[in-house]
Amino acid sequence: MSPQRILGIVLLIVGIALFIVGMNASHSFADQAKNTFTGRFTQETSWYIFGGLALGLVGLLMTIFGVRGRD
Repeated sequence: MSPQRILGIVLLIVGIALFIVGMNASHSFADQAKNTFTGRFTQETSWYIFGGLALGLVGLLMTIFGVRGRD
């Protein structure tokens, strides 16, 4: 297995973990109160959710495609 695919798997796992942390944080009292009055989550929660999605997507793409062999 190439190092790029291993890195992709690690990024995918970290991205999923960040997304789960963000989703759990979105159910906190502070986030629920802010969401009720402003319609948005706190900035930290948004970073966890969007960062986790982005990192997970990059990790998934690296895992699937990796780096093509050089001739």
